[in-house]
Amino acid sequence: MEKRKCSFCGGAIEPGTGKLYARKDGTVFYFCSSKCQGNLNLGRIPRKVTWTEAGRKARGKTTT
Repeated sequence: MEKRKCSFCGGAIEPGTGKLYARKDGTVFYFCSSKCQGNLNLGRIPRKVTWTEAGRKARGKTTT
């Protein structure tokens, strides 16, 4: 099994966990938690949310 990456926060998803969501247009999203799924459903942009990988990169912070 391969590790997947959360579509919202960029975190690693262990095999057998998380949630897969497919839209009618064929777009596939992988979520590590309901927090990430809820934020995407609210229309939030990952690079503008401080705790996401994209948000940290946009602000010039290093990821650990």
